[in-house]
Parts: sequence; structure tokens; C-alpha cells
Amino acid sequence: MLTDINPKLPMRNIDATKKYYLEKLGFKELGDYGDYFMVKKDTIEIHFFEFKELIPKENYGQVYIRTSDIESLYRSILEKKIDIHPNGSLESKPWGQREFSLLDPDNNLLTFGQNI
Repeated sequence: MLTDINPKLPMRNIDATKKYYLEKLGFKELGDYGDYFMVKKDTIEIHFFEFKELIPKENYGQVYIRTSDIESLYRSILEKKIDIHPNGSLESKPWGQREFSLLDPDNNLLTFGQNI
């Protein structure tokens, strides 16, 4: 009966979040309610809630996003000069995934993966 999952991540500043997800990552805006913001790309949605007191280095927000073409996605991220997580370069993992990771402006970890 379950059909989707839409993670909710903390954000300190909606303008910084918008700039990163809309301009850099190419998501489309679904809704802006001031303290709640939603984006969509292809078939996934990510929601954000305002948390002005968030300390980014203490944020453990994480999302794992599956993709059907990890190589092309990774190349496009590099071409756009989007920072890759220091420990998140594209590589094959022992659990059968090819993955890379990014950190958004609030230190939410975005990991992209594809089955090997």
C-alpha cells in the first residue's frame, strides 16, 4: 500500500536552500510556505522545514537517492562545479552500489546511488 517517501530536511535559510536545489541541482519548486519548502526532480520530492537554530556541523540529515544513470549524473555535477563531499567521490561500494555524495548548505548529506 505504500507508494512514496518524501524526506523532510532542516534548513536555516530558505533562499540558500532554493539557490542550491533549484539553481545548482536542477530541482523544480513545488511550494514555498516561508517556513516550509518543497522541491521535485523526476519522480522524487524533498521537503524542508525551517530550523534557524540548526548548527550545520551537528546536522545528521541524510537522504539516499537512487538513480538509473550514476555516471551521467556525476559528470553533470562535476561540470556544474558543485562540491562533492570530501569522502564522497564516485565509487563502487561493497554493498553493490555505485555512489557519490554531496552536502547542501545546511550539511544535509545527499547520497546518490545505482545498483551495480
